[in-house]
Amino acid sequence: MTAVGTTTWAIPEGYIPSGGTGPEPEMLSHETACILNAADEDAHVEITLYFADREPAGPYRVTVPARRTVHQRFNDLTDPEPVPRDTPYASVIRSDVPVVVQHTRLDSRQAENALLSTIAHPT
Repeated sequence: MTAVGTTTWAIPEGYIPSGGTGPEPEMLSHETACILNAADEDAHVEITLYFADREPAGPYRVTVPARRTVHQRFNDLTDPEPVPRDTPYASVIRSDVPVVVQHTRLDSRQAENALLSTIAHPT
C-alpha cells in the first residue's frame, strides 16, 4: 500500500482536566491521539510532551499494528511518568513509518460535555 501520512506530527495544545462528570471510563475527561497506520508494517511511535515551565516528558512509546488504528488516551500514558492533570502541554509524535494523527479532547467537567477534535499538524 502507498504510504499515508507523515512521520512527525505536532499538537501544540494539550490539557487534561482533573475533574469530570458521568460514567468512567467512557465520560472521563481525556486527551486522545488517534493514530492511523495504513502501512503494511507496524508503526513504532514516540510521544514527547513539552511544558511551559519544565523539561519535556517522554518519550512515551506506542505500537500501532500494520493496517490498524490506535486511539491512545494521554490519560493512560504512565511510563516514564503520568501525564499531569490541569497542566497545559504540547506534544510531538514521531513514527518510524508514515501515520496520520488526529487530536481529540473530551472535557466532562460540566454535565454539558465539550468535545474538540482536529487533525494534528504534520511536519
